[in-house]
Amino acid sequence: MEKVRNSVRLTGFAGTDPIIINFANEKRLARISIAVNEVYKNSLGVSMNQTQWFNLIFWNKKVELVERAVRKGTRFSIEGKLNIQSYKDKSGEMRYSTEVVVNTMELDILEIKRKPENKEKVEIENDEPKVQEVHQDLIQPYS
Repeated sequence: MEKVRNSVRLTGFAGTDPIIINFANEKRLARISIAVNEVYKNSLGVSMNQTQWFNLIFWNKKVELVERAVRKGTRFSIEGKLNIQSYKDKSGEMRYSTEVVVNTMELDILEIKRKPENKEKVEIENDEPKVQEVHQDLIQPYS
């Protein structure tokens, strides 16, 4: 029987410049959103484009790459795991947000030329802290 895994792979464009958070314990976090486009044909045979947005989280060593290489509009691919956070909003309502904790990232080194052979794959050991180590008052999900 195949192992059950929490794994997601996305390719898209950065929707914003990264937001970097430095913690007192020298841990670092980067937040960024990625737009993923899907083209499909509707019932009339007309091509349609649907964009979905995903919130990404990068920890520690991966933050350095994001800081150097990712800006709004950068095309890149990631692989990671889904993480669901819950929190209470200002009115006391329970809210949930889903984010992708990134394990690996690929980006076009010469993105302007769009050559598929010009990719840099960065794979760094799983260095994100356990969810319990993250203080909810320091990290709020995207609105």
